Amino acid sequence: MIIALLGVASVSHYLVVGAILFSCGVVCMAVKRNALGVLMGIELVLNGANLNFVAFGSNYLAADGKSPLGLDGEVMALFVILLAAAEAAVALAITLNFYNNHATVDVDRADDLHG
Repeated sequence: MIIALLGVASVSHYLVVGAILFSCGVVCMAVKRNALGVLMGIELVLNGANLNFVAFGSNYLAADGKSPLGLDGEVMALFVILLAAAEAAVALAITLNFYNNHATVDVDRADDLHG
């Protein structure tokens, strides 16, 4: 809404939104005792980083001032999305296995796991 009032969204606007997402993710990881809440916090952190990658990749111009630098930011964001999908699948499998064994997903109870 604020960006629409200004008319132009610069890199700094994207960086502020990315920093807010990143901060919300860190707070969510620190505060939540539920494993699924911690996973949501990790996803918020990764999405904040993705927003910064895309903002830097699409808004900076090369030395000639005409051509953009390329798709580096978008490619990095794609790799982070793939990493987040793999992390979510593995973490949800571990969480479901922990729930089957302990009937809770409280991360404070995770200290009794044995290899």
